[in-house]
Amino acid sequence: QVQLVESGGGLVLPGGSLRLSCSASGVVFSVDDMGWYRQAPGKQRELVALITRGGRTNYADSVKGRFTISRDNAESTVYLQMNSLKPEDTAVYYCHAARGLSIRYWGKGTLVTVSS
Repeated sequence: QVQLVESGGGLVLPGGSLRLSCSASGVVFSVDDMGWYRQAPGKQRELVALITRGGRTNYADSVKGRFTISRDNAESTVYLQMNSLKPEDTAVYYCHAARGLSIRYWGKGTLVTVSS
């Protein structure tokens, strides 16, 4: 069994920062791409950031310049540093991992609330 566990969510003021972490457990072989998705109430899940095993990154336009994704391959862990947070960033953030062409894993999510 492979599981992804997110941590680091919480309540933060607008303009503040949070760092999310996601660790994979029970992995026999290392994962390839990892990323973060988010889903706000009443909205569809959207890709926030993606990082390949080689370290290449992609970001949603809405978070470019504010969020940074990184990973520690030895620990099968991915991070999302979120700065200059806005109320519209409020959502449940989900960790995602891929191995090969067809294997996909999802975490259960961590809630990020940006509010005063």
